[in-house]
Amino acid sequence: MSDADSAQHILPDVLEPGLRLVFCGTAAGTRSARDGAYYAHPGNMFWRALHAIGLTPRLFAPAEYPLMRGFGIGFTDLAKYHHGNDNQLPRDAFDVEALQAKVRTFAPRIIAFTSKQAGMAALGKGIATGRQPERFGGANAWVLPSPSGQARGSWNLATWRAMADEVLQIPPGVDR
Repeated sequence: MSDADSAQHILPDVLEPGLRLVFCGTAAGTRSARDGAYYAHPGNMFWRALHAIGLTPRLFAPAEYPLMRGFGIGFTDLAKYHHGNDNQLPRDAFDVEALQAKVRTFAPRIIAFTSKQAGMAALGKGIATGRQPERFGGANAWVLPSPSGQARGSWNLATWRAMADEVLQIPPGVDR
């Protein structure tokens, strides 16, 4: 991807070789796009969940997302050029092939889709939350309950904890 392409992204990818975990959402929400930070809406449980499951030593603010590299954590979205709720996105907004290429290139150990919608877009229909039987781009794949405030009815920290248990078994910075 060229620098010009990434300059047009709503939120920049946080990807590099050696990451233990990459979180992948569908697209930046309106608040995240406005603030220039992943999972920025105050009602979103993402940052609280990250701390509660032991992946960070303290509660981080959304604007601190670049610091997550130090914990072996990266970020991307299926739709890099659009933002908003899933039902507001154009049909062709999700670029699964580009995501697979990124995962193959940077080789995180785990990719975690931060909603069932993101998981279905990347992995196909008929999936459940939890660890997936098939790998995605060479990484172990997880589908997590959405941390969005709009999805509060399906929120479940247990699946996030199970994913964190796997992540924490991987030494930081260790390639496959």
